[in-house]
Amino acid sequence: MRQIILSLALIYCLQAAVAQRISYIVSFPNIAHHEAKVELVASDIPTRNAVFRMSRSSPGRYATHEFGKNIYDIKAFDQQGKPVTITRTDGDVYEVSRHNGYLRVEYTLYGNYADGTYAGIDPSGIHLNMPAAFLWMKGVDNIPITIHFNVPDSLHWSIATQLQTTNDPWTFTARSFQYFMDCPTKIGALRYRKWDIKNPDGKTYAFRIALDGDGEDSIFTAFSTKVQKIVQQAQAVFGETPAYDYGVYTFLASINPFVHGDGMEHRNSTMISIPVNFHGDDFLLGVFAHEFFHCWNVKRIRPRTLEPFNFEKSNMSHELWFAEGFTQYYGDLLVLRSGVGKDTEYVKTTLTSLINVKMNTPGARLYSPVDASRMAVFVDAGVSVDKTNYPNIYSSYYPYGGAIALALDLELRTHYQKTLDDYMQAAWKKFGKPEVPYTVSGLEEVLGSVTGDKKFAAAYFERYIYGHEAIDYGSLLSAAGFQLKKTAEGKAWIGNTRYTGKEGLIIAGNTLRGTPLYDAGLDVDDKIESIDNQPVRTLADLTKVLEAHSPGATVSIHYLHHTEEMTARIQLQEDPAVSVVTYEKAGLPVTPAILQFRKSWLGGKTL
Repeated sequence: MRQIILSLALIYCLQAAVAQRISYIVSFPNIAHHEAKVELVASDIPTRNAVFRMSRSSPGRYATHEFGKNIYDIKAFDQQGKPVTITRTDGDVYEVSRHNGYLRVEYTLYGNYADGTYAGIDPSGIHLNMPAAFLWMKGVDNIPITIHFNVPDSLHWSIATQLQTTNDPWTFTARSFQYFMDCPTKIGALRYRKWDIKNPDGKTYAFRIALDGDGEDSIFTAFSTKVQKIVQQAQAVFGETPAYDYGVYTFLASINPFVHGDGMEHRNSTMISIPVNFHGDDFLLGVFAHEFFHCWNVKRIRPRTLEPFNFEKSNMSHELWFAEGFTQYYGDLLVLRSGVGKDTEYVKTTLTSLINVKMNTPGARLYSPVDASRMAVFVDAGVSVDKTNYPNIYSSYYPYGGAIALALDLELRTHYQKTLDDYMQAAWKKFGKPEVPYTVSGLEEVLGSVTGDKKFAAAYFERYIYGHEAIDYGSLLSAAGFQLKKTAEGKAWIGNTRYTGKEGLIIAGNTLRGTPLYDAGLDVDDKIESIDNQPVRTLADLTKVLEAHSPGATVSIHYLHHTEEMTARIQLQEDPAVSVVTYEKAGLPVTPAILQFRKSWLGGKTL
C-alpha cells in the first residue's frame, strides 16, 4: 500500500510543475521473473483521442523488432484513480477515446534479453533500451519527459544514463520524445572509471565507463586507460569532440556472460554488451572504438533519411555504407593508432578481410554500397523464417563500407596529399557540428571540396558508391609497402559454401554466383556424392580430390537433389581469396617514403 501511495504522490509532484508534461514511473515488484511495472502519466492532452503505442524500431537499428509483444496488463485511469476504457486497436497500439485531459496508463513490461536493442530485468540488474521498454503517446513529440525509477535502497545500486539529472538521484528528464528514446539506461552494482578531455576551444568534457562485470579493479583501470587513448585518437580525427549535451559521455558496458552481444550508439553514450567474463582483453576495444566514433558519425553527422527517426516502421537509409561502414573502418584503425596491436596483424586480419569482401562477395561485386544500405530494413537483426538469397545479392554495409573507406583513404593519400581524416573532419564541419542532415550527394560535394577536384568526386561516387566497379587495391596498397597476393594460388577450388557431414557432404548454404558449384547447378541441400568418379563423403575427401587437380580442369560431379540422382560437369577454378602481406615478409625493398606513408596512416595522432 505504501508503494501505491508513493507512486501516486510522485505522479502528482511530477505533473504539478509543468503543464503538458509526460512522466514515467518504473518499479520492479516482480523482478525475479523479469517484470517491471511502468506508469505513464500525461496531462493537458491536446487531442480528443489519446493514442498510445510501442515502438517497432530503435535508433541504431533499421529493421522492425515488434517491441509491443512484451507489454501486457495495460490499464488506464483518470486523475481521481478511476478506471478509464483503453482499447487495443492494433497489435501495439492503444486508444482512449474519452478522457478529461489527464491519463495514467500502467502496464507490465517483460524483459529478458539484455543487449543494445532489447530490455533485461533481473535481480542482478536492469538493462533498458527505451524503445523496447516504454509505451508512448502520439502527437506530443516536443513535450519534455520526466522519469523516476523506484529502486530499493537496500540493493545499493547506481544508475548510468545520458538522461539529464535532477536533485533526486533517481529522477531524470529528457527534453523531447526523440531524445528520450535515445537514452539507454543501466541500473545495478556498477563500477566506474572517469576522466576528462579538453577540446582546442578550452572546453572540457567528462567521460566515464559504467561497468557491469567482474574483474579486478587494476584490470578495469588498465582497460579504461586504453579506452581513454582511443577517445583521444577519435578526437584527433575530427579535431574536437562534440559538445555533449550535459557535458558527459558514458560507456554503458555490460561485459558478463549473462548478456547478449551487441553495441549500440547513442548521442551522448553507447550501450555495449558482450557475453564474456571481463578480463580487460584487447579484443573488446574494437567495439568501444566503433561505437564511440558514432557520436560524430551517425548521431550528429546524420543522414537525412534517419532524421527524425520513425519509431513506427523500419527506417531505410541510402547512406549506411558511410554511417556504419566508415565507422567500421575507423574502429580497428583507432585501436591501432592508440598503441594496441601491431600494424602487421592489422594488415593480416583487418585489411585482408575488408578487401576480400569487396573483391570476392557477390553482394559487393554486383551491387552498390547504396543498394547494400537499403537492405538494412531486412537484415539488421531482422527475423524471418523463409530462406533468402542474401549471399548472392547482399554484402553487409559494415565491411563493404569499410572497404570503400580503405580505398578512399589510400586514394586521397596517394593522389591528393589528403587523408580520410581530412574528409571526415570536413563532413563534421559541414553537417555534424551544425547538425544539418546530409544526403549522398552532400557527401560527394564534401569530397570535391576536400580534393579541390569536383570531377574526381563525381566520378568516384558514380563508380564506387552508386556503382559497384572493382577497385585496384594492389596499386593502392603499394605506397604503404603492402602487397596483395592470392591466398591459395594454383589450387583448385569449387566455391566457398557451408557443408553438413552427418549423412554425407550436404551443401548447407547458398552456392555463390560465379563459383564452379553455382555454375554447375548445385545449390543448398544438394548432397555431393562424387567428383571425377571419386567418392566424396567428408571435407577431407573433397580436399583430397581437389588437390589432385589444377584450376581450369573440367570434371564430373555426381550429386543428389532431393531424391533424384544428378550428374553435371564442373570447371574448377583458382580460389580468388587474397591476403595482404608486408613488403618485409614478401622480401621486397622498403623505402623511407614507404615507412613515412605507413606512419602517417597507421600511427597515432595528436591535436
